[in-house]
Amino acid sequence: MTSRPWIDSYAEGVPADIPERYDTLSHAFERSVTTYSQRVATDFLGGTLTYADLGAQVHGLAQALLDLGVERGDRVALVMPNCPQHVVAFYAVLRIGAVVVEHNPQYTAAELGAQFADHGARVAIVWDSVADLVAGFPADRRPEHLIAVNLIEALPLRSRLALRLPIGRARTMRAALSSPGEAAVLSFHDLTELTAPIPADWPMPTLGDLAALQYTSGTTGRPKAAMLTHRNLRSNELMGEAWVSGLRRGQEVFACVLPFFHAYGLTLCLAYGIAMGATLALQPKFDLDLLIAAQRRRPITFLPAVPPIYDRLCSAAEAGRVDLHSVRFSISGAMTLHADLVDRWERLSGGLLVEGYGMTEASPIIAGNPIGPSRRPGTVGVPFPSTDIRIAEIDDPHADAAPGSEGELLVRGPQVFAGYWQRPELTAETLIDGEWLRTGDIVVQAEDGYLSIVDRSKELIVTGGFNVSPSEVEAVLCTHHDVRAAAVVGERLESGNERVTAALVLRDGAALDRETLVEHCRRTLARYKVPRAFVVVESLPTSMLGKVLRRAVREQLFATSTPAVS
Repeated sequence: MTSRPWIDSYAEGVPADIPERYDTLSHAFERSVTTYSQRVATDFLGGTLTYADLGAQVHGLAQALLDLGVERGDRVALVMPNCPQHVVAFYAVLRIGAVVVEHNPQYTAAELGAQFADHGARVAIVWDSVADLVAGFPADRRPEHLIAVNLIEALPLRSRLALRLPIGRARTMRAALSSPGEAAVLSFHDLTELTAPIPADWPMPTLGDLAALQYTSGTTGRPKAAMLTHRNLRSNELMGEAWVSGLRRGQEVFACVLPFFHAYGLTLCLAYGIAMGATLALQPKFDLDLLIAAQRRRPITFLPAVPPIYDRLCSAAEAGRVDLHSVRFSISGAMTLHADLVDRWERLSGGLLVEGYGMTEASPIIAGNPIGPSRRPGTVGVPFPSTDIRIAEIDDPHADAAPGSEGELLVRGPQVFAGYWQRPELTAETLIDGEWLRTGDIVVQAEDGYLSIVDRSKELIVTGGFNVSPSEVEAVLCTHHDVRAAAVVGERLESGNERVTAALVLRDGAALDRETLVEHCRRTLARYKVPRAFVVVESLPTSMLGKVLRRAVREQLFATSTPAVS
């Protein structure tokens, strides 16, 4: 084990290591169903399920998946926003030893299709609004069975009745929640309600079993899925449980505004919340009004989020629209958290807000600021329990950097992923000696272990908490007939977010037409990947080998900008 000087900075009661022995995500789920059977497990816009309800639906869907031929190790794709059905589907797939593959339901057909071709799921459980899109995939990537989820069915009766009213607002809301298509689908509701439960003695998964595939952006733009085992996800959940030691089992309300298809939301909201017997206040997407309504209905006690969400809630509190004093603990990630926002949040809520750091390949949390007086704003804190780190030379991951100097952060711990799905060469490049994860982030470590992010060597752009691959956006831009070459970079904003910005070399005689370029990108890319700004340049700086130097482009466009934290 490497030296861990940071342990002295841990908050009182936080252990240096999580227990050596622990069980799987499925065991944790079953324990909460038994222990907190009558407690509300999910609140979806007012519609609720108890843990007993949740368990019954999981057990029914698990058997239904077996009846469809799903076997241990098979992939099952989930394409839906946060909703009770997502929770049910996630734990049902795990219960039979199959593998969850999470997808962003806002992705285009091209984006989703490439991922389906990569993982080869036999069954997909999808929001009915995207069922036709998935059903339209070519035969080599189309699943054998499509199970459709209707979000309206998860609403309370009064809301379902209100949506039937022949008024414009009801029609708009109804369309936003459910848009059944023409594809032949199986009903999620029927499968969960009408199927006999899986036998109690059906074999449970083991810690070494693959639990999930989480797709993560890369500089190549080609789909790559991080393989996360039960050990990876459960250990990271237990690290979070140890870190936020003030949370009480069976008494908390977790705000689930982070999407479950993102590793941050998957671990800190879904896995952690269920293991704690918490009530999950589910939000299909971040909507300030919906979140305020949830807070009034069922006061939130734990909020994992990103800085823009904290900023919006602060503004609402300052305007008298919401009382935040129930929120005792908050964790911010995915982008830089500024000290003035921390002060503002803690003044308005009376709770604590700390910054964390992670990446999908680490399930995702690697480090965090202690929840207590030893926290240090401006840093991403110290490594979590059971986590070792090294600071390596930027050009040589096998050599340690000099103490106090900049270097690439390498991580070792039970949360470090098993590799990339069907990408052994990339796995070997990313896992040094089979155990040290190369993060691609350039850091400086203080003598007492606190980490500060200096730069991001992977060149990913972080916008709204999501990673954007510059290569992927550039490839789409260069298919436009007016574009000769493109370089995509992130413009750092005061909020800590980044604006996707494209530097373009246009073909002779062409003029910049922003609306046309945006529409061109939207046909292939999710909206958050589409550039928000375009800058025409005469040429792009390149290396001696002709590779575009994105860092030089960024420096030319934003001379005073500093990269955000991934």
